[in-house]
Amino acid sequence: MRGTLIWALVAIAILMPSGLALSSPLLQWRQPVYIIAGFAGVVGMTLLLLQPLLVRGVLPGFAAMRGRRAHRFVGAALVLAVVVHVVGLWITSPPDVVDALTFTSPTPFSAWGVIAMWAIFGAALLAVLRRRAGIRLGLWRIAHTALAVVIVVGTVIHAVLIEGTMETVSKIGLAGLVLIATGVVIADLRGWFRRAPSR
Repeated sequence: MRGTLIWALVAIAILMPSGLALSSPLLQWRQPVYIIAGFAGVVGMTLLLLQPLLVRGVLPGFAAMRGRRAHRFVGAALVLAVVVHVVGLWITSPPDVVDALTFTSPTPFSAWGVIAMWAIFGAALLAVLRRRAGIRLGLWRIAHTALAVVIVVGTVIHAVLIEGTMETVSKIGLAGLVLIATGVVIADLRGWFRRAPSR
């Protein structure tokens, strides 16, 4: 019963903002590429909620090693979502993407999105290169955690500042859950380190 309740709450937290975004009247006259790009951003934010839950091992069926494997898989899906988001926006409006990437955009949310994007790519690169580059596990954990904080903070600010297809209340609720879940994991770093592989 407890496991069913946890998954039900996670499903609501993910599906409600996603469904409301898809039903937004702002999408009526948009190009399909723009809709896909925007929804990829929504998906990316929902994936951020899963990541700390998988690390902490609180999702039923995804404890210990299984949770870490799922964490890596979700991380790869997050990178893909970001790529689709940026490429889609580039197709619909290249000047806006250039302004965002060069930090010259007049919209504050653009800079936070770009910061979060580079942090996501950095975290993914660290995950891929840790063993190959011989990075010490302790140093890797610190770097990966620092990037995770940048990703979450940057993404939340980016999403909250945008007045777009995401419904306001559900968006703020999802943002709050992402911040809380990440904060709990950061506060419990010693427990996280004990659960992580030792080499």
